[in-house]
Amino acid sequence: DRYVPTPCLCWAVARDEAAIGGLQLTASHNPAQWLGIKVRMSDGGASGVEFTRQIEDLLPAEPATDAQVSMVLEADILSDYLDALRDFVDTDAIAAANLKLVIDPLYGASRVYLAELFEQLGVEVVRIHDGHNATFGGLHPEPIPPWTDAAAAAVTAASATAGFVLDGDADRLGALDQEGDFVSSHKIIALLALHMAEQRGKSGRIVKALSTSFLVDRVAAHLGMPLTTTPVGFKWIYQEMLAGDVMIGGEESGGIGIPSHVRERDGLLMSLLLAEMMAQTNKSLRQLVADLEARVGALHYDRRDLTLDPQHIKRFRDLLPTVRPSSVAGTSVAEYVHVDGAKFLLNKDEWLLLRASGTEPLVRIYAEAATTDRVAELLAAGEQLVQEAA
Repeated sequence: DRYVPTPCLCWAVARDEAAIGGLQLTASHNPAQWLGIKVRMSDGGASGVEFTRQIEDLLPAEPATDAQVSMVLEADILSDYLDALRDFVDTDAIAAANLKLVIDPLYGASRVYLAELFEQLGVEVVRIHDGHNATFGGLHPEPIPPWTDAAAAAVTAASATAGFVLDGDADRLGALDQEGDFVSSHKIIALLALHMAEQRGKSGRIVKALSTSFLVDRVAAHLGMPLTTTPVGFKWIYQEMLAGDVMIGGEESGGIGIPSHVRERDGLLMSLLLAEMMAQTNKSLRQLVADLEARVGALHYDRRDLTLDPQHIKRFRDLLPTVRPSSVAGTSVAEYVHVDGAKFLLNKDEWLLLRASGTEPLVRIYAEAATTDRVAELLAAGEQLVQEAA
């Protein structure tokens, strides 16, 4: 009845040279009924597309019996991982910063470990949603609103410095500032890229998924670092990490990885790094976001998920490559990107992306613009395009 976070497995696999990979049983950021298996490679990274397909081709039509399960290996996979987290960050700075943090694991894998890590550093911690609940208490264990609302209320009620919310398997992070305002993964990626370069003196490529904010592009340009954009899904960022020279990689859903730690997302490490950034700069998360926007400008982002029946989703997938509107929400389309779904680039870093989810029966609509009102217009236009294509 004790959860083990994804990063623990990744680190253990990466540290064990004899291992060829590992399996993780998880619902990830999905509701409990989406429980399934993730495959991890020998370096802790996600299974590539071709390797995953080979595994799927070998799966039997019927579940294996107990007699067919050949080996179960039990091992302490936590100690090395937790030690590695402490070794990676400036624990003295965090301990001296007088932080008070709300930690919300959404009943998932980090429900014990992240809070304990901070408490061991002398940080005052307010815990919520940290009990044992295999159905996530009815929550959708994804660190975005409205599932972060309880943490936001806890931050303001406790006058906390910030709040950190992790998804079901602890590889994705959402944050709240001291006013309880949500700090999106886009801003977290941008902040941590700045932190890695400026406070930690690191360099290399910044890698982002197609659905991630142009804030990251602006930060890369500001730092003079190369930017690589991949299809949606961390497996593509992992492939870039394998190619080398990657400082940090992240995706819209909150998964961020630093390959000098392990080639995989790690919500616990990103929480510690945000705390380190606040401690070393002597600035609150709200101040750090304000500084970011003063340097590279402000952008607003939102996403809508449409549930469609499988037949309509298939039709949508088939027709999407042909969807090429001349304008979206009254603005001419400057460029079409059909790498993963259909992305329409407008002016002033405005964009709209339509794509079918790879994990749920959903069509996702993403938009970014200079104002929240404009984002709403783009999302409405995207919803109409989806309905026409499906």
